[in-house]
This record gives sequence, C-alpha cells and structure tokens, in this order.
Amino acid sequence: MKKIKTLQCIRCGKDHKLTEAKYNCTACGGNLQVLYDYNLIKKRLNFDVLNDNPERSIWRYLDILPIASIKNVPPVQVGWTPLYKAEKLGDEAGVPNLYIKDDGRNPSASFKDRASAVVVGRALELEEKVITCASTGNAASSLACLTGSLDMKTVIFVPETAPAPKVAQLLVYGAAVVMVKGTYDDAFELCLKASQEYGWYNRSTGINPFTREGKKTCAFEICEQLKWETPDKVFVPVGDGNIISGIWKGFVEFHRLGIIERLPQMVAVQAEHSDSVKRAFETGTDVQPVSGKTIADSISVSLPRDGLAAVMAIRDSQGFAVSVTDEEILQAIPRIARGSNVFAEPAASATYSGLLKAVREGKVKENESVVLLITGNGLKDVQSAMKSVGKPYVIKPELSELKKLVADQKLA
Repeated sequence: MKKIKTLQCIRCGKDHKLTEAKYNCTACGGNLQVLYDYNLIKKRLNFDVLNDNPERSIWRYLDILPIASIKNVPPVQVGWTPLYKAEKLGDEAGVPNLYIKDDGRNPSASFKDRASAVVVGRALELEEKVITCASTGNAASSLACLTGSLDMKTVIFVPETAPAPKVAQLLVYGAAVVMVKGTYDDAFELCLKASQEYGWYNRSTGINPFTREGKKTCAFEICEQLKWETPDKVFVPVGDGNIISGIWKGFVEFHRLGIIERLPQMVAVQAEHSDSVKRAFETGTDVQPVSGKTIADSISVSLPRDGLAAVMAIRDSQGFAVSVTDEEILQAIPRIARGSNVFAEPAASATYSGLLKAVREGKVKENESVVLLITGNGLKDVQSAMKSVGKPYVIKPELSELKKLVADQKLA
C-alpha cells in the first residue's frame, strides 16, 4: 500500500518494508509501529472530508488505516461510540468538564473491537485461514465476535481465571478456546509458540503492530465529538500498554495532518499490583515484571507486552501515571453508573478512581477538560460488579410486607 511508508521499531528505530516483518523488529525484536506517507494522506483526509463523510464507524478513517479496502472487513459496526458530558460525575470529582467515552457500546462490548476489526481486515487481505490471540478475556471475545460469520478459524488462549461471561462469548461465536492453567502471561507465551509452530496469524497485543492502528481511531473520534477540540487530559486504563500508545498515536497523527492544533496529556491508570508501566515511567528504568494480581482482569498483566510504547506515550505527552487499589476500582463501578448512566467493568472503572486520586494530588485543574475511557461494559464481569453494591431485598408477594420494607428502608 502506497499510503504506508514503513514499519518502524519503537526501540531501535529500524525501518521495515510491509513485506519484510510480520510482527517484530528483525534487528532487536522490538515492537513495530506503522508510519504513513502523511503528505499523501493530507490530500485525502482533512477537516472538510471528514465533515462531509456520513460513515459512522472506524472505517471513516480508512485513509489512515493499514487496510486497502473495506471489502474485507467484519460486517458489524465498530467505533463511533458515544462521548457523554458527565455533569453529575464531574461535579462529584471537582472536574466540571468531564466526558465519558463509552466503548462498551462496541459489538462485543469492548474497546478491543477497534483493534480486532483492523487486524481481521488485515488477515483477510493476507488470505490467512487461522487467526489466534492470547487475552485475559476482552481481546479474545472481541476477536471471536468479529470472526464469527467469516470463513476463518479462530483459536483463543485465555488464563483459567478468565471471567465466565467473556468465555461464554468466545464459545457462542464459535472460537476454539484453550484455557491455560496459569496467568495471562503464560497464555501469551503459549499462543506465541502456537503461532510459530502452526503458522497461525497472531492478533495478540504487543506482537501485532496493527492492533495499535485500530485503537488510535478512538482519539480521532474524541476530537470530532468535541467539535475538533482536544481535551486537556485523557485517562486510560493500562495493562499491556497498547491502548494508551494507540490513542496517543491517533492524536499525534491528527496533529500532524493539521486537523487539531494541540495535543492532550495521556494519563495511565493501573491497578496497584499491576503497575509495571507506572514504575518504569517514574523511575526511568526498563519495564519489569510485577505480580499483575488485580480484580480488574483486563489490566492484569505481569509484563506489559507494549510497555515501552506506553511509557513513551506518557512521556511524550507530558502526562503521568497513577495506580489505584482493587477496593477503589470496585467503589468506582456504582459511582460511574449513578453519575453518568454508564456500566463499567473493573478495568474501565479504574479510570474514575485514577481521576479522583489525581485530583486529590493536585494533578488536575478544575478548569481542565478530561475524558475517561470506558473500555468495557460491566456485564463482562457481573461478579465483580456485585461486590461493589448491596444485595436486593427479598419479600413475600404481599402488600403488607412491601409496606414494612418501604417504611424500614425509607424507600418512599
């Protein structure tokens, strides 16, 4: 494709032709990023073109995606999810200009559909027959969803602890599911070996450079939905690091194309025992393994596979990182729901916990605009959601019992 200039290693800077490297850098093994001929794209993609485009999905940005045509893309709408002004939630946090980007509205109820759509489109163009990935749940269910109706076999590796609703999605969509007795990192390594052994196309985060391309579309949408303005800060839940690096890439590309005038600060939110990216950013050292243990399974990662790119995104955007406890994550689920009408899974609710902590530490000014990225719907992990709220009332089907309940609990 003429629009793609190179696949560049984010670690050593080596350039690769599109046909040269399938996954990692051939020199140092680092992760790759797609760089485009931006002068060429400027002629095709600009404010006026986007303003007149009726397409409401990630494919409105086809000119800056690594797909030649939308002929080979999954037949469901991915992207163009709502951006809400969360006034009540913002008032509670002391941030009046607070917005919620609800990516739980994607087909599989996860942000990961953006990456899967692009990777599946790429795999179809390459005429791949089997696609695989390792995931804590969301990327897996997303891939299974988007390949469900396609003539392509999907093999998924998940840790044995993956939430049942996410595993159910995998099986419903027809994927072959391999549950690994171990952590996400164990599942990742086995998936990598399988793709090498059998030649399966690997969608896994931190291996496939095209996942970041799908995820950057969220930044494009935020700019458009804010009427071509840029928020001051974007809070992103971080596990592998691929989402925050992808969203930052999107803002940078829109800025490079002259569509926006300034760039936001990226804020990485991690669970306290899965905070490898935060530690690396704050100490200036390499990304190192941590326990990865957290109730927020979507950001439960010992060694982030795209950690370096995440650290670079935080640093280059002059942002910062914050970690939160599992208790704070759970407490945020009902607060987000009651303050913005959005049901967030634990990893997504972490963004609000992170915002509250950042406000307490004086890192967010009252007049700043902030976007919280909600990466998954709460129905993905109902068990965790139930831990954050009380139990329902149980009574006999009699009015006298109802009257007693109403009086005792002051329901009216």
